[in-house]
Order: sequence, then structure tokens, then C-alpha cells
Amino acid sequence: MNRPYNFSAGPAAIPEEVLQQAAAEMLDWHGSGMGVMEMSHRGKEFIAIYEQAEADLRELLAIPPGFRILFMQGGGIAENAIVPLNLSRAATVDFVVTGSWSQKSRKEAQKYAAEVRTAASSEEGGFTTLPDPATWQLSRGASYVHVCSNETIHGIEFQELPDLRALGCDAPLVVDFSSHVASRPVDWSRVGLAFGGAQKNIGPAGLTLGVVREDLLGHALPICPSAFDYKIVADNQSMYNTPPTWGVYMAGLTFQWLKRQREGDATGVAAMERRNIAKAKLFYDYIDGSQFYVNKVAANCRSRMNVPFFLRDESRNEAFLAGAKERGLLQLKGHKSVGGMRASLYNAMPLAGVQALVDYMRDFERTCA
Repeated sequence: MNRPYNFSAGPAAIPEEVLQQAAAEMLDWHGSGMGVMEMSHRGKEFIAIYEQAEADLRELLAIPPGFRILFMQGGGIAENAIVPLNLSRAATVDFVVTGSWSQKSRKEAQKYAAEVRTAASSEEGGFTTLPDPATWQLSRGASYVHVCSNETIHGIEFQELPDLRALGCDAPLVVDFSSHVASRPVDWSRVGLAFGGAQKNIGPAGLTLGVVREDLLGHALPICPSAFDYKIVADNQSMYNTPPTWGVYMAGLTFQWLKRQREGDATGVAAMERRNIAKAKLFYDYIDGSQFYVNKVAANCRSRMNVPFFLRDESRNEAFLAGAKERGLLQLKGHKSVGGMRASLYNAMPLAGVQALVDYMRDFERTCA
């Protein structure tokens, strides 16, 4: 079966091998007589799934021992509240606003922190650049500094996480890495907390990852619900309430798939980074060489995962989308707040899929000439 190429920004494509394995195990997981969705989350079968998924994620992302991995629910939107409930200490928090998602995070934090400050913003330029860290106005004594390391809607990505210590700030860095988790390595020496919804790069909607430094546990506000208190979740191995068992299982299969990936001498996330660099280069090089399409993001902060682009003649948008669908190229319509088109090139998207999209775009441009 030749499946179409799905460029959805999320929920997004899942590796076909993972889907096939999940289908094969749907009615009977490893001879247990149960599907994963039917298991007790406290039974030995699911505990084995959970422990393997946690171990594989720690290995893939090279997460140091001083960090706890949390499998939660609610997506990135819920984390916008859960983070300040746990880390704000009802004091000042700083935000670097680089697109729609960091805007949403800042707005939600205003409900729980005593003061929410914008340390830097690229809104004036239409979120097409990243503010230089040297210009950030960081608060003395802030409880944390929040960044969204990859803005799914605007197609902005930090190519390197900011070094707050080098900027004279000792606050922990909070990173929303929802849309590029496991696509590139993480420098954990610069991170206090990283969180992300699974539905873009590591599995289905319903699972949220949290990776939190141990010294940041135990500071939740009194109003924080127990199920969202990071320390309680960590102390109970993400089993304080019933976790999203199917999401954990699917993420675990995806982690195993990631571990099997090879690019030259690189494996796992390092291999995926090489592959993602190649995919992004192919796509951006074509757009930049075209007079028919345009990407407006500065070259030094373009996302490898999410590429918004526009037809210079936007009256052709509907014809472009219809033709793409006929060629088996799905979910290319841009976000409603931005318009145009968007191609998401997550880990599950092969280089062949990007080449197929480039070939179609070239053909469409030719027919419109």
C-alpha cells in the first residue's frame, strides 16, 4: 500500500512501521490476551511498557540522571498553566515571545504569576526573526525564563538554546519543545524544564512529556491540582492518576523506531538530525530559488520541522491544494492566523516525501507560467 505523504502540523504522521506494529498488537499484546487500551495501568504488562518507554526516551535524548521524566496529559496548552503553577512561586517570570505559542504561554501565565514580563519579542517584525539574546531584558530574580524553541505556526526555530548563565541570569530555562522534540539533541546543561505534546513528533494526541530538573520539584502553588503537581507526578512514576496508556505505548514504539534509525555512523536522534537537515535544505533551497513561492523567515532561524510558505499569487491557493491532494500530498494548508501553506517535515516524513512535494510545486509553477 502506497500511503499519501501527510504534512500535517499535528496530530501528525506516525512512522508506518509503528502503525503496523500497533495494528498487529491491537487485540493481543505479547500474548497477554489484552490490547494495551484494555490493560490496568498498574498491571505488570503496562508497567513493562512504561518502564521501557521511559528508559528509551532517556537514552535517545541523553537526559541526565538529575532530571525526572513525566508522562502527563493536557498537551502544551495545559502545560501553559501547569508550568507557572509549579515554577512561578507566585513571583516574576520572563517570556521571550517569538510566535503564537509563546504568546499563548505568556497569556496563561498571567493567571498564576505575580508578574509576567516580556524579556524580548519579535512580534513587531511579524515573527520572522529571533531576538538576539544579547538584547534580552531579563528580570533579576525571575522564577524562570520561558522560550518556545520551535514555533509550529510561524516556522521559527532556535538553532541553539540560549545560555542564560552567559547572559547573567541564574533562572531556570523553560522550553516548550513540542514540535521538534527528538528531531535534534538537547543541551540539558541549559534547561530547567522541557515539555511538549506528543502529537507532532513522537506519537498520538493525548500524551504530554515533561522533563524536569529535580531541584525544581516541590514548589507548586497551593492552588495547583494534585494531578498537575510535578513532584507528586514524579514521586508516583506518572501513575498518580491513570496515564494516557495508549499514548505512552505508541510513544514507546516510536522511541524504538528512532533507536533503529541510521544515517552513516549516526544513530537515533543524531541520525534524525542529519536526515532533518537534508529534508529542510532540499525544501528551502527550492523555495529560495523560485520566483513563484516565498518563505518570509530569516535564514538563521528557519524551522527544520515547520515550513510556512506562500504563493506569490495567492489567488491560486485553492488550485494548489487541490492539485497536491491529487498527487497524494496532504494537509498543506497554512494555519488560519498566518494563511498560505505550511509543510511539516517531522521525523516520520521521509526525504522522498519532501522530494515529491518539491516535484509537485515545480510542476504547478510550470503549469501556471
